[in-house]
Amino acid sequence: MWLVIGAGMVTLLAAAMRQQEHERCSGYHISIQQSAPALFLDEADIVAMLGAANKGRIKGVAVSAFNLQQLEQQLEKNTWVKDAELYFDNKAVLQVRVTERTPLARIFTTDGASFYLDADEHMLPLSDRQTASLPVFTGFPTRKKLTAADSLLLHQVRDVAAFIATSDFWMAQVSQVDVSDPHQFELVPVVGNHVVVLGDGTDIEKKMHRLYVFYKDVLSKTGFDKYKTIDVQYGGQVVASRGAISRVDSIAYRKNILQLMEQSRQLPNDTAMPVAPVLERPSAEAATQANSDNDDETTPGTIVDPNPLKISHDEKPANRQPRAVMPARRG
Repeated sequence: MWLVIGAGMVTLLAAAMRQQEHERCSGYHISIQQSAPALFLDEADIVAMLGAANKGRIKGVAVSAFNLQQLEQQLEKNTWVKDAELYFDNKAVLQVRVTERTPLARIFTTDGASFYLDADEHMLPLSDRQTASLPVFTGFPTRKKLTAADSLLLHQVRDVAAFIATSDFWMAQVSQVDVSDPHQFELVPVVGNHVVVLGDGTDIEKKMHRLYVFYKDVLSKTGFDKYKTIDVQYGGQVVASRGAISRVDSIAYRKNILQLMEQSRQLPNDTAMPVAPVLERPSAEAATQANSDNDDETTPGTIVDPNPLKISHDEKPANRQPRAVMPARRG
């Protein structure tokens, strides 16, 4: 009985293979998967690539004439294609599933060239079809071939960009991030006349949390032009250097940043601040520090917080300007 069943299955399989050899492609269906609303690929691009790889013909060609593995490899040679999967369904329709690469950051090199960077640290060219709204990095080294240090720098750029992109607050507040030295980042804000020194790209969540606490507990009371440089690269502390004070700008900056924080709390997809309940209750020490700053006292103060912030004052403001200033983000 088992021999008869086995022989029957082999016969059916052989018949199906013979039938498939005579079947012809009745059409195709293309599906492009992307994690962002902006598409850098469309169906016409995929059809053109398939046609070029299959001598210009798809529909009507014998199914047996398709080398699906070779077609997948040909599609994946495209810069914007992360993964491709092709197969025929039971109606001889070619199913094409393409996963598009999603850029995380836009990078400007020291010679003015520009490219996108995705989560896999692939450098992607700009597109005349779409312009993505992404964190901007300037001052990346210009080299024909990346060194090991450049690869590490790209890894840190990816981490910093990925963190900024998860928060609506930081996407609205960060104008650009300047690569000042190898593995050293300086953040240029939209609101406020100061530069934030991040150091390298490690522990970016903790550094940005300290900056957020400093914004909320100190600068929201003293004004956002109180300090010229804010350094958050050292664990558990914020080092701030004083700058020139303008009362009019201070009031405007304070109002803008408070509105920005309120808007970020109301947006459901802002997940970058998991400790918001703590930030709603500024400590007494923070209020004391803010009052002392308003009185122009120079004695260092300490904020008591789950991430304590040590604030020191330097009467000599930093004069460094960002290497490149991007135009204001549209929309």
